[in-house]
Amino acid sequence: MKLISMLMIGAAALQAESLPTANEIAERMLRHDAERQSVLHGYTAIRKYTVENKSRKASMSVRATVLADGSKRFDVLDESGSSAIRKHVFRRMLDEESNASRPGMRGQARIAPNNYELTLTGMDTLNDRPAFVMEATPKSESKYLIAGRIWVDATDFAIVRVEGKPAKNPSFWTHSVQFVHTYAKSGAYWFPTQNHTVSDVRIFGKTHLTIEYSNYAPVSPQ
Repeated sequence: MKLISMLMIGAAALQAESLPTANEIAERMLRHDAERQSVLHGYTAIRKYTVENKSRKASMSVRATVLADGSKRFDVLDESGSSAIRKHVFRRMLDEESNASRPGMRGQARIAPNNYELTLTGMDTLNDRPAFVMEATPKSESKYLIAGRIWVDATDFAIVRVEGKPAKNPSFWTHSVQFVHTYAKSGAYWFPTQNHTVSDVRIFGKTHLTIEYSNYAPVSPQ
């Protein structure tokens, strides 16, 4: 039994020594993203936004167009439900994401050592693939950053899952915001599949926001 324990400890130590550091993983992520940008000339996708709480509900479908430089634009396809949610939640989210996607702004939201203190906490398996798990602590209280945990595919060095909260509370009207973002591989590329956020909103109580992504189509080069 003692020999088995020693072997297990030795194997664990060897595995720990062979793992890359959190910053090395982040650097590989940035290289992966740059390689994808060099061959992906933009894409389109359909998004379905849904918000629901005890008193109101609304939904909106949009076509998202992502250009070669990463900037985004959105076209509303249909919408229903609370006009206040559609105006003050959905359209505000689209405007903020569009602004954050501009080439001069993208670096402020990037998961990279200049924005975060990253700590590798272990390994996990997602979608039958090994993934690194990292804690991400933002270096500033920016609305573009998050505080939480990140799963990174160990083969493609692409983000698979993010759990956490905004580094800065988005509004006086909301608190205790928690979210889960998931991603999946489509062809040679990784794309978001679903975002789910639960917020405690003053007056309205607990509110659920879900964004579902579908119909990804790469843009052909000109």
